[in-house]
Parts: sequence; C-alpha cells; structure tokens
Amino acid sequence: MKILFVSLGCDKNLVDSEVMLGLLTRRGFALTGDEREADVIVINSCCFIGDAKEESIDTILEMAKQKESGRCKALIVTGCLAERYQDEILTELPEIDAVVGTTAYDRIVEAVEEVLERKGPYRCFRSIDETPERTAPRVVTTGGYYAFLKIAEGCDKHCTYCVIPQVRGRYRSVPMEQLVAEAESLCRDGVRELILVAQETTLYGVDLYGKKMLPELLRRLAKIPSLVWIRLQYCYPEEITEELVQVIREEPKVCSYLDIPIQHASDRILKRMGRRTTRAELTERIRRIREQIPDIALRTTLISGFPGETEEDHQCLLEFVDEMEFDRLGVFAYSQEENTPAAQMPDQVPEEVKEARRQEIMELQQEISLERSEALVGQELLVMIEGRLPEENAYVGRTYRDAPGVDGYIFIQTSRELMSGDFAQVRVTGALEYDLMGELSDESAE
Repeated sequence: MKILFVSLGCDKNLVDSEVMLGLLTRRGFALTGDEREADVIVINSCCFIGDAKEESIDTILEMAKQKESGRCKALIVTGCLAERYQDEILTELPEIDAVVGTTAYDRIVEAVEEVLERKGPYRCFRSIDETPERTAPRVVTTGGYYAFLKIAEGCDKHCTYCVIPQVRGRYRSVPMEQLVAEAESLCRDGVRELILVAQETTLYGVDLYGKKMLPELLRRLAKIPSLVWIRLQYCYPEEITEELVQVIREEPKVCSYLDIPIQHASDRILKRMGRRTTRAELTERIRRIREQIPDIALRTTLISGFPGETEEDHQCLLEFVDEMEFDRLGVFAYSQEENTPAAQMPDQVPEEVKEARRQEIMELQQEISLERSEALVGQELLVMIEGRLPEENAYVGRTYRDAPGVDGYIFIQTSRELMSGDFAQVRVTGALEYDLMGELSDESAE
C-alpha cells in the first residue's frame, strides 16, 4: 500500500508529519510522491490564518479527485484544520474518510487501517493539552542535512488574534532527555543543523523544571560532535534572558541568529493584540542584543491592518522598521479569525488598506535588506551547501544568517565538486535584496 503525505503550514506541523511518516513506514506502508499512485492520501492541514485555511481546503478538494480518477481509497485529514473544525469537517467535506486531531497523530496507523477496512468515517481526537509519545524514528523530509527539533507544544500567551491555544493547547515542554536523544538520533542519520522550534522557544522548561531551560538545552545539544549549527526560532522578545544571549555569544555552534516575532511597534496596537511589550522595551532589547552579539542576524514578523490600526499607528510601525533595520522581516495582513477576541473588535480595517500597508512595509524592508546584504560584501562566511544549479555551474547554500524556507541564499560559482550538506568557507562578492553571491575562499586567494 502506497501513501502520499502532504504537509501544510509551519515547521512545527512538519515535525508532526515526519513522526506520522515514521509510524506508517514502520508499519510497512510505502511512501510515494505521486498522487496517482497513492492508495491513501494524508493531508496534515493548517488553519492559522485565512490563506492557510483556504490552501488546506483547496488541497483537500484537489486530492479528493484521486478517489474518482486514481487508485486512492482513503483521504485522511490531520492537523489544525481537523482540530479546529472537528464537528463540521466531515459534514462539509464528505470526500474525507478520516480526521485526526493535533494531539492524536500517534493514531495515524489506526486511522489508515480503519478506513481501508471500510469501517466508516473515522474520528480521533484527544484533549489538546495532551502530548502524544513519539514511539518511532521520524522520516526527515528536509533533505537530511538539517532538521527541525520541536521542543514544546502549545502556547499560553493568548494573543487576541491567534487561534493556536484553541487547536494546540497549553504550553508543554518536551523533556530535555527526550530532546537530546532525538537530536543525537537525527545527527547519526546525517543532520548537521538543528532548528529549534515551538510556538515560543524562549519559555522552554518553565512548566517542567520551574525555570527557563533553553540555555541549558543549547549547551547539551552543542556537545553532539557532528552537529555544526543550532538555530533558534520564535523567541518572544520579553522572554529573552541575559543567560540566553550569553550562550548565543559564547557557544560557537549556536548561530548568531534570532527570530523575534514582535507583530507591531505602536503601544496602542500592541496592547490591543495582547502583546506584553512596548516600543521602548523592544528598542532597548534589540539594542542590547546587538551590543552583546555584534554579528547577530535578526528576523521578525509583523501584522498590518490590525483592528483599530490608524494611519498614525502604521507610520509608527514604519518608523520603527526604519530605525531597527532588521536583517529579515515578513509581514502578514491581519486575518480576522472567528472565536478570537480581535475578530469582535470594532474598527476592522478594509482588506485593501491592510494590503497597501503590508506592501509599504515590505518595500521599505527591501531597501534595508539590500543595504544589510551589501555590507557583507568582502566578508568570509561559513556556508552549508544545499544543492547545485548545473546550468549555471553554481551551487546554492545558506549562511548562519539564513533559516531554510524563509530567508535568502548565497550562490557560489565554482568548478569544484561539492556535496549537499557540506560546509565551505565562502567570500561574499555581491549582494541582492535577499540573496548573496560568493566564491570559495581558497579560490578567491588564487
């Protein structure tokens, strides 16, 4: 029996998909990338914002066609969309044969087998505050040289625009021994970069150990001999401690890279969002991080057009972006999600205004990114090779400043043969808004 697996949404969802793939392959199912060959299609869905929800539904409907024209016998939907709309999804989308919630992914084999035995529509949900045990090695789908390590489930922040606590539950850290064992297993299989993810990585350990333990986890992971890079994502600014900054500064394997989602810079809008910082606090925190780690690369995400956002608020955000000069920045137009406090707020901003403001921020950031990239020309950076562009006789790679899938690349022209997963010293020779060009350092000295 062949299974096609489609993983949508964030990298936290991808880890769940890889766990499910491990369970299925251990059971004897074969994997395929061709929906026409699939006996079973599993879609791990997302519903974080409207666009993600639409993509999930479109994917379900597209894959449902294979039940008519292909060999597909079962269509299964897991993840956030299934969890959020568990009472409606089978009724509204009768093409689906089974739904599995966010904390029941360890039941995926049972779901597949129940549907194949034609026992009727299958539903499996648990309390969103439970955490399934991972009883099988993951099937890493990122190429084998980097992998995401999910260090916690859920979130306790309850920002007014966000549905994550409703579909992922309260914050639950994964025990440190389990994480270290998983990391060691991944590295034995060839992983050389670990990317630590959670809804919020900075609070890791508070629920289990009574204090923030992310610095200790980083020190433990850094002892894995074959590991080269450890990257941090989703660090809420108010939770970044001096100890964490010290570990990033002193531990060579921890990349000088922080993903700090701030969402806005107007104090009035931050308060309406339920965020726990002010513009002054954000400015001071970023200043201190850069002061202590001069080569730090900072990424952030913003929301444009939040309910009640005025032109004055928007200009405040533009000024902040211009002042802070983030290395990497993404902007989402606010998505009005049902059953969230923000959805009920007055003064909803028209879609065209949200998008215009989003575009204005991105145009400013494009100028900043180009300036930041041009400042790197002439420097030598360690680069992970990710692939080859044969028609251009060039390789593509990432520096410590670039997280996979969201940041840029560096393109290296060389006749030397390199392998994906290799690390090489590269001299930066040119810059675009988001990407760099370079040459191998020893070749530039010839």
